[in-house]
Amino acid sequence: MTERKPPGVPFESWVDKQIRDAQRRGEFDRLPGAGEPLPPGLDSTYDELWWVKRKMAREGLAVLPPALALRKEAEDALAAAYAAPSERIVRKIITDVNAKIRDMMFKPPPGPPLGKKPYDVEEVVREWGRLRAAAKDARVSDV
Repeated sequence: MTERKPPGVPFESWVDKQIRDAQRRGEFDRLPGAGEPLPPGLDSTYDELWWVKRKMAREGLAVLPPALALRKEAEDALAAAYAAPSERIVRKIITDVNAKIRDMMFKPPPGPPLGKKPYDVEEVVREWGRLRAAAKDARVSDV
């Protein structure tokens, strides 16, 4: 459509005529998405980051504020420590996450408060030993 609007013709009438002519020529037939419902969210207010959010949802990505991400990391670290194969690994996992927790505790949080304090390494090691012994006893009783 390289045709220019003739002078003196109202813009709306000219656009309507262009659309009618294109419809008659079949230029709107078999377009991608024809006959499908419109995507959700078209009636909401404009969001400049709509494409970022859609891409992240499609890729299964999520971004948490740093404090919430560390809270999740701390919970995952505790679970990993309890499943660790050796006491040395338990101590390393907990010491590493404690360093991150302490760092977050002493600088202003960029998001919601962390709500975590460093783990007691000795307490985690004791609980790891108890869980390991319980799992071993369960395996022996199954035999």
